[in-house]
Amino acid sequence: MSLRRIVLDTETTGLSPEDGHRIVEIGCVEIVDRRLSGRTLHLYLNPERDIDEGALAVHGLTRERLQVEPRFGDVAERILEFLRGAEVLIHNAPFDVGFLDAELARLRRSPFGSVVAGVVDTLVMARELHPGKRNTLDALCERYGVSNAHRKLHGALLDAELLADVYLAMTRGQDSLEIAIGESGGAGHAFDAGGQWPPAGLSVRAATPAELEAHQALLAAIGREAKGGALWPQLRDEPAGT
Repeated sequence: MSLRRIVLDTETTGLSPEDGHRIVEIGCVEIVDRRLSGRTLHLYLNPERDIDEGALAVHGLTRERLQVEPRFGDVAERILEFLRGAEVLIHNAPFDVGFLDAELARLRRSPFGSVVAGVVDTLVMARELHPGKRNTLDALCERYGVSNAHRKLHGALLDAELLADVYLAMTRGQDSLEIAIGESGGAGHAFDAGGQWPPAGLSVRAATPAELEAHQALLAAIGREAKGGALWPQLRDEPAGT
């Protein structure tokens, strides 16, 4: 079964939904089996209220510009259908989820979390991987070599696209190994060397203690993100022949 993730970002009229602030833009990027699928969702929304000067300086969307756009309630089902059943990746998730829950509550709909498979806060993930460092989206783009030169203002779809690239870079260790498993006792193994491992002529370098420690730290970080823990340590500790 394919693993489906949605990277999500919003822009808003202000900082707090409790003060009546609304979503003005939503951008979503789909990742299936750790590959960008090409499917996106991008909507501008009419907030039916003024926009704080601080928010306007961030995204540049004016109330006049947004008056012709649909209200959240007009497109809520379209948004939820795109997100339904996916694991959602958000940078500083409490902010966006708080606004989404407030919009859904106005429509007397169930909270955001009841629609999706789960929410992963990539800001928390980045802080665990890079403690003591700046972990804004711009800082992560620089750290992982993701070009954001075209990002003059914040935009929900643009930021979701950047975050998708950053997330894949942050977690690339998860897909660095491809293991082919054949039928029990049959063919289909990832190598054929007459049962010899390592194959003749292959140079093997043992990891240093520092490398092993770094590897364990990475596995621990992956395990904290993965539901039910990371699979690799379980396979590694399984007795031979099981």
